[in-house]
Amino acid sequence: MLVVGLQGSPRKKGNTNYLLSAFMEAAQKAGARTCVIDVTRRNIVPCKEYVVCEKKGFCPIEDDVRDEIYPILRQAEVVVLATPIFFYNMTAQLKAVVDRCQTFWARKYKLKLKDPAAAMRRGFVLSVGATKGKNLFEGLNLTAQYFFDAIAAQYEGSLTYRGIEGPKDLARQPTVLEDVQKTVDTLLQPFQGRKKVLFICRENACRSQMAAAIAQFMAGDQLDVMDAGSQPADKVNPDMVKVMHEKGIDMAFRSPRSLDEALAADSPELIVTMGCEEQCPLVPGARKINWDLPDPAGRPLEFMRTVRDDIEQNIQQLIREI
Repeated sequence: MLVVGLQGSPRKKGNTNYLLSAFMEAAQKAGARTCVIDVTRRNIVPCKEYVVCEKKGFCPIEDDVRDEIYPILRQAEVVVLATPIFFYNMTAQLKAVVDRCQTFWARKYKLKLKDPAAAMRRGFVLSVGATKGKNLFEGLNLTAQYFFDAIAAQYEGSLTYRGIEGPKDLARQPTVLEDVQKTVDTLLQPFQGRKKVLFICRENACRSQMAAAIAQFMAGDQLDVMDAGSQPADKVNPDMVKVMHEKGIDMAFRSPRSLDEALAADSPELIVTMGCEEQCPLVPGARKINWDLPDPAGRPLEFMRTVRDDIEQNIQQLIREI
């Protein structure tokens, strides 16, 4: 389980950072992997309305949103927006990221593709504001709801504080850490108890990518899924992407990764290999099974479809066993 925080405050040690840090610390203690992206210190270009995303599902602007933030949002199962209130909404830096996520909206609503993690992904807002008006957070919450819908995350609400202006005002709030702990416990409860499964093939460009996506799509409530390759390729196989799109499953913003990277992130309970069993690492306590699936790389598209369908049947059987 990966919890990603988008930090929108320009202040390095301000109240928003305090709140997000407390949230992430509680998430780590609950067993989650965490990642915080400080958007105010990234190379982020505002949306220029090229409309390429609406037609092709990709943004042509080359910056950290396209190269870093899109992929991490796809990996995340919990996405947290953290921001102070600027004119009844989030900061301009964070809003620029939100606007650029029109790409996800287009893939979902224009191209009719479904994110494999959509059923489980959750979104949450953390915010502080200097004034005490009853409508202080309404603009932010409305923007957040549309953002979370675009990235296929169920909006789970917000934790907000009024009258917070001085550098340590939030830290003086007597209930803040208790509030954060209760929020994290509730938010992460649906993710607890899932079996951690690592799918491995040679390049992590076809078979293990399909297996991980199908497993997420069909059983994200039961399986905490990872994928990796013993000899990872530079990029995923475009034919694999095509045949998965035929099933309506979106494979955008994914890239191969190594076994070392996957195992450094988490320890699986089950390892499923696909033709690279002899290179599979020994993981204490992990059960290992092998699916004897041929490598479809370089083969006709129909062959890729056959492997995809075989993987789907194997996933169905795995779910029944679990």
